[in-house]
Amino acid sequence: MPSAALELRAVRYSYPDGTVALSGIDLVVGEGESVALLGPNGAGKSTLLLHLNGILRPAEGAVSIGGVRLEEGTLRVVRARVGMVFQDPDDQLFMTTLYDDVAFGPLNMGLARDDVDARVHEALHAVGLAESASRPAQHLSFGQRKRAALATVLSMRPGLLVLDEPTSNLDPRARREMIALLDALPATKILATHDMDCAASLCRRAAVIDGGRIVADGPSSEIMRDAVLLEAHGLERPTATLAS
Repeated sequence: MPSAALELRAVRYSYPDGTVALSGIDLVVGEGESVALLGPNGAGKSTLLLHLNGILRPAEGAVSIGGVRLEEGTLRVVRARVGMVFQDPDDQLFMTTLYDDVAFGPLNMGLARDDVDARVHEALHAVGLAESASRPAQHLSFGQRKRAALATVLSMRPGLLVLDEPTSNLDPRARREMIALLDALPATKILATHDMDCAASLCRRAAVIDGGRIVADGPSSEIMRDAVLLEAHGLERPTATLAS
């Protein structure tokens, strides 16, 4: 059994208006696993993801990353281990050039300029954007900006990649490129997605969340062939071959 990259134990969270978003979430993800987090809109997927690097804090329960419990004193350590890629790349791209966007995280880690430079080039090469380092992100296509947002996280060399709808709004070619890119990355990954084919291609394990609860968790091959389960939670079977 691989050691745990991520543990959520009895996590509960309600928004200030009283809306209950998470109702006792238990989830353990082993080192090296890729897990698809599936569910309808409003199920709690994004809220769960925001707990993984402390943007949101549980009202009850505990979140641990690599054995380190997330709390005020460990926030910096945990955030260095978790790479969060948001659905909208423009939430992560705000500097004058793409180079500066990708360098932002390593510089804030206090790394030397040579180390920062090496990490930026490594991350941009990994996403196929090395030749665009001097360009403003706003001049890139949407698909390129999605990959650029991923590069801003890869430059931090996180052990856990957390991705919110990584293929949303991509054209077919850009979608295929993103799936291939994610498949090649060695980090532990958790993907919240409505793209069932993406989930089937990348993840051997799937967890279904609805009403703030994990209602199913198991091999993707079983979860995604369970028509009754999928229908009950607003999901459709993938058309692609399931990851094996």
